[in-house]
Amino acid sequence: MSDFTNDIEGEDGRGNLADSGSTESTTARAGADPVPAGSAILRAMRVLEAIAACHAPPQLAEICKAVDLPKPTVFRILSTLEHAGLVGREPGSKRYHCGPRMNQLAGEVLMTSPARSARRAILEELVEQVGETCNLTIANGNTVLCLDRVETSWPLKITITAGTTVPIHSSASGKLFMAHMPRRSRERLVRQLPLVRNTPHTLTDPSRLFEEFEKIRQQGYSTEREEYLSGIFAMAVPVHDADGRVAAAVSIHAPVSRLPMDEAVQLLPELQSAAEAMGQTLDW
Repeated sequence: MSDFTNDIEGEDGRGNLADSGSTESTTARAGADPVPAGSAILRAMRVLEAIAACHAPPQLAEICKAVDLPKPTVFRILSTLEHAGLVGREPGSKRYHCGPRMNQLAGEVLMTSPARSARRAILEELVEQVGETCNLTIANGNTVLCLDRVETSWPLKITITAGTTVPIHSSASGKLFMAHMPRRSRERLVRQLPLVRNTPHTLTDPSRLFEEFEKIRQQGYSTEREEYLSGIFAMAVPVHDADGRVAAAVSIHAPVSRLPMDEAVQLLPELQSAAEAMGQTLDW
């Protein structure tokens, strides 16, 4: 048995936390067989689900209320999950968020899921329509993770493979994700980020970034004008999940000499249509 499982299960090694004291009868989701009451692994899963479902990083009391478990039990589960890299705590606060290991796991699941072929087909059709390289991305902590990418046939292009990450503050998709974060989470992230100047055009002034976020929310799309790579323009539109949250982004990349801003905006209907179709493939 793994160290992680031993830590979660506690001293008796049977999946029951020492202080659980709960007589609840936990059952799996609809259609599944019942599971043992007090299952520690399922309790840990409930804690992870509660954190992932929050629009803003929750505090301990909020998590306890969401999972209906006592504070000592939830705190011990959180400590183990934090040690495993599945959960993290915001610096200087008692709020919890999904950790780097959880983000990596989510990305790997999506990249290898059965729906990948459907997502790939959507990107291929989009590239055929717009004539430029297109991507599907998700937020990944302080970076943006490329889930899939279909290259244009033009000889002049940049090559980025699925699984590549780019800085969140200097990419079109990254700025889109930040713009749609809850205000407090967005402000905390900007304060914590190393706002590296990748090119002379990178926005590193927090006040300018906040202005950019407001513009993105109003217009419904994000642009990147040589902010990550010199000579490259990008534009991103949101992919919404069933609850209306921004779960991913569809973006287009091209040399600025081939796709100026005014021409890129004309392609918005195609990108938005692809993003709507993409939302149907993301089983979160």
